[in-house]
Amino acid sequence: MTISESAHRLKEMINKAIEDQEITREEYDLIISIALEDGHVDPQERALLVELQDMIENRLVRMVHK
Repeated sequence: MTISESAHRLKEMINKAIEDQEITREEYDLIISIALEDGHVDPQERALLVELQDMIENRLVRMVHK
């Protein structure tokens, strides 16, 4: 299965959030817009978004206001 370019971009941004252990609202909104930019959220993108949301809910990644 080929991974889309937008899934690669999502993965990079999510990995940065994991490394930083935080994400801003602007970064979160950008991640969502990348997932939606082609009008279709493919399975890889969906899995990445679910993973990010789980990490935010479990406070492994904090939502910060900057």
